This record gives sequence, C-alpha cells and structure tokens, in this order.
Amino acid sequence: MYSCILLTNPAAPALNLTTADALRSAWGGGDLKWLALGEAAEFTVESVPSNQWDVWQGLQTQGIDLIVTPAEGRQKKMLLADMDSTMIQQECIDELADVAGVGERVKEITAKAMNGELDFEGALTERVGLLKDLPESVIQQVIDERISFMPGGKALLATMKDAGAYCALVSGGFTAFTGFVAEALGFDENRANRLLVEDGKLVGKPGLPILGREAKVRALEEITARLGLAHDEVIAVGDGANDLGMLKLAGFGVALHAKPSVAAECEIRINHGDLSALLYVQGYAKSEFAGV
Repeated sequence: MYSCILLTNPAAPALNLTTADALRSAWGGGDLKWLALGEAAEFTVESVPSNQWDVWQGLQTQGIDLIVTPAEGRQKKMLLADMDSTMIQQECIDELADVAGVGERVKEITAKAMNGELDFEGALTERVGLLKDLPESVIQQVIDERISFMPGGKALLATMKDAGAYCALVSGGFTAFTGFVAEALGFDENRANRLLVEDGKLVGKPGLPILGREAKVRALEEITARLGLAHDEVIAVGDGANDLGMLKLAGFGVALHAKPSVAAECEIRINHGDLSALLYVQGYAKSEFAGV
C-alpha cells in the first residue's frame, strides 16, 4: 500500500475537500483523512499511480504539494537536516558577505554551487576568501539581526524528539551558526565547516577538511551505525546539490524549496509547505504536533 499526501502552505491554506476527494476518487483511493483541515490530507492506494507526476505538476499551480510514499514505516527514527535555506531562511555566508560589502559576488557563487554548477569545496574556499579581515564580531551580528528560522522547524524537532527520534544538523556552512541553530531548535548534534579566526578577524580560509556532499553522506552512515538504525529509518531534508547524496541514501529524502535540478532527482518535493510538511509526510496529524 502507498500513502498519498496532499499539503499546502499552512500560512495560506489552499487545500479543499473538492480537490482532495476528486484525486482520491480518480485514483481509487481509500478513505480521505484530514491531517490538518485545509492544510494536509491523505489517502491510501494499492500501487503508485502512473500519472503521479502529471497530477503533481497540475497541483503545483494550485499551491498544493503531492507526495506518494510507501504506507509502511513512515514514521522515521532520525532526522538529518541541512541548515541554510532549510532550517533557517538564509544562506549564512551570503549574509556575512552582505555585511562585508561583497554580497552580490558571493550570492552568485552560492547559487551556482547549490545548483551543482560549481565544485562545492572550490566555491566555499573562494567565497570565504572574500570575507578576509572581516571582524569576528560580525558573526554574532548576523545571528542577532539577520537569521530567521524556517516555519515549522520547531514543531518538526519537538514532535520527532517526543517520539524518540534522533536529530542531527549537518551543514556545508559554519559551526558558528550550526551551534546556535542546533541549540535553539533542539538538535542532538551538529556538524559543519569552521571559519578560521586570528586576532579577532576572519582569516579568509575555511578549516580543513571541508565538509561537503560526501561529509553529509558520512554523517548519515556514521550516526545510523552508532545508533543501530537502518538508512530507511532516516528522513533527510535539504535544498542544494550538496544535499543529494544524503537525500538519496535516506528512507525519505525531502527536497524542500529546492533548486529545480535538485528537486528533479527527489521523490519527495515540497515547494509550498513548510517544515511541518515533514511531519505530514510521516503521517502525523497536526493535533499530534508537540510544542505547538
């Protein structure tokens, strides 16, 4: 059996009974279950519909995401999450660069790296080089003035941890930011790159080794081995090309507001929902969310 989940942006609910029930009827699905009225609903089918992606495309124009997953084993025991543009709404290095006055150049490199057009390690080294001699205090300034959490993140962490899941934050960004985000949201551990500092200023070089795509895959492998979990018991979420390895290895790999080239390689694509979508995908109803 497979679960078909329809969801939308909780801040502007666009899902109605007519749309949900029409799809359920067309696909010969089981009873419709509302996970959150107007926000998310699901039903089961016996096999993956052959026109899944045509229907998905049509629903996109209505502000609705459609996900089809195996009905068994939906609730995962581990969350592995990217940080920039995933758990937070910004790219930290872009914010640092904006303060340094080199924002446009760095944003251009970031966009190409996230699309997979540039080697991640080379792109990171080049961007960090443009931050040379920036005062270390600017890191806290960016945290205080420019960082905002992605909606749904607190409910996601609280609900999964309440159910006994392990939560890890793994980023191609920097520990100065992942430490803050991990503590604020309740992650059990975080891994990221280091910004080297000397005499109160950024050196303009990242610490080695650089954590990129393969480091995220290793994080999934190492943490699951340590906890005695199977890869299928992990839900991973990210938006960039360097997330693809972990997204493909996890039981559920979620492309959240991802670059088109990244989303195209993932079975679970969330373009309209927020991080609470990861709970709906796992079958949680909104009434079961913790910390809300």
